[in-house]
Amino acid sequence: MARDKSADAPVLVIGLGRFGASAADKLEQLGREVLVVDTDPVLVQKWAGRVTHVVQADARDLDALTQIGGQDFAIAIVAVGSSVEGSVLITANLVDLGVPQIWAKAMSTSHGKILERIGAHHVVYPEAESGSRIAHLVSGQVLDFVEFDDELSLAKLRPPKVARGGALSGLGLRRRFGITVVGVTSPGEPFVYAGADTVVGTDDVIVVSGTATDIDAFARLGQ
Repeated sequence: MARDKSADAPVLVIGLGRFGASAADKLEQLGREVLVVDTDPVLVQKWAGRVTHVVQADARDLDALTQIGGQDFAIAIVAVGSSVEGSVLITANLVDLGVPQIWAKAMSTSHGKILERIGAHHVVYPEAESGSRIAHLVSGQVLDFVEFDDELSLAKLRPPKVARGGALSGLGLRRRFGITVVGVTSPGEPFVYAGADTVVGTDDVIVVSGTATDIDAFARLGQ
């Protein structure tokens, strides 16, 4: 098939561990066509019917990867993490096949550097990222947290007292705490984007943006 570089392009997922299975399952929920590859016949049988296509093959073998049409995909996810050698070989094979977007799971910084050097376009550190997210959640004030980079994170949290009782334009939250209230959810109401005249209530949940450090400090302010 011809490579489709659109947002609806089919995705090749290699590896049915926790990370690969989660990615494949979510892609299916999003309506994407998915080809999942794994060497374990038990996992392949388990996922048959749950994703668009699933095949048993060893993607470390370039010929095997070619036979299943790996060269026809514009997007591939290398979800093999337990074997650094296997991850590197599979990524190298995808590079040789000219796959335009290769997302590869790394278990360590050194593993990630190797993947980048051989041609992976995006390296993901799921264990480290999950640990960081959990660290932000254990305080109890932050309900959800996503860190995009050192300068931008988003968090859902209960509003500290300083964020309540007046229009956002008069509270100076950005100037005082380095955060911006992006939106608000009131009990029984849908999410709405915040404006200058938005007033946050005690029982509301807010979504804020800022650095991870500023958000953490803001979340710890008195309720």
